[in-house]
Amino acid sequence: MKIAVLNDAGGNEARVAATPETVKGYVNAGHSIVVVKGAGKAADFSDANYTDAGAKIVKDNGTATIDADLVMSITGGTKKLLSGLKKGAGITGLLNPTDNPDYAKACAKAGVTAYALEYIPRISRAQSMDVLSSQSNLAGYRAVVEAGSIYGRAFPMMMTAAGTVAPAKVFIMGAGVAGLQAIATARRLGAVTTATDVRPAAKEQVASLGAKFIAVENEEFKEAETAGGYAKQMSAEYQKLQAELTASHITKQDIVVTTALIPGRQAPRLIDKAMIDTMKAGSVIVDMAVERGGNVEGSKAGEIVTTKNGVKLVGLLNWPSRMAADASNMFARNLKNFLPLVTAEDGSYAPNWDDEIIKGCALTRDGEVVHERLK
Repeated sequence: MKIAVLNDAGGNEARVAATPETVKGYVNAGHSIVVVKGAGKAADFSDANYTDAGAKIVKDNGTATIDADLVMSITGGTKKLLSGLKKGAGITGLLNPTDNPDYAKACAKAGVTAYALEYIPRISRAQSMDVLSSQSNLAGYRAVVEAGSIYGRAFPMMMTAAGTVAPAKVFIMGAGVAGLQAIATARRLGAVTTATDVRPAAKEQVASLGAKFIAVENEEFKEAETAGGYAKQMSAEYQKLQAELTASHITKQDIVVTTALIPGRQAPRLIDKAMIDTMKAGSVIVDMAVERGGNVEGSKAGEIVTTKNGVKLVGLLNWPSRMAADASNMFARNLKNFLPLVTAEDGSYAPNWDDEIIKGCALTRDGEVVHERLK
């Protein structure tokens, strides 16, 4: 098949959907690959790296997608780009269909099959294709490293001739993939680490990483996880109890990282101004959910805000892209593992519509929006 790799770089995006490593694998498998000029530059992959791997470099996204069977991207490109794809072609990426349903409609209108990689079912067979996990892992790591830089003090306890430096106290709110990696990173750096989550399974995971678990463990807490492993929306009563516990804990913390997101919903508010006002000057709060409204009152997308009492609210965007080389490598390998599901035995483009992974992530088919979440 003919595969086109888009140049998605721009704004906060620095990742690329295929690396020279995966391109070489595609070429060896008999596929034809075109890569847009500069597609990997921000992730430290040169055009020469791609040509050495067997790809052809073209000038722009529009040129790359002419006659392409499958388009590999991070964000899915523009609606204008979709209109230039041939009918029946496929396009992959983090397409954000919940917030951008018009994109799926544009794909249907163009006769393009859109695969939203964030909708890949979280089943054992699909773990190697799970872009959300691979990217969130890096995001959790980077959030703690950035927080440490902004905090400007040591993480571990240091006993020196000049006196003792107390360890930093780090509180991670949300123990999903990003949160667990944030916990592990804070622990490796020597911080006294605590964490919270509304999912009962998280308690054991947090403890296994050497952190202390903080939560209101009532009956509602025991039923607070969906079949897919996501946190449920909690009742107002539970939220009030958890907020009170959080407020008493947060006043003692040096760094707080919030990671709470529920797919398709506004980010839950976890930290309000009253809590922030109790923290000491120099403390740092990283709001990893700022793109969906934020977990922290006063955080601003793309900015670091310093409150009147000297607390820094970090609202940086696209955490995986801040580690573009590693993030691209992981994303590209996820996509390489996905490719067999849309490839026939002779190497041609042919989605396996009987496969539950394809059914789970395909938004459109034959000019129609087919995904249940978008109907």
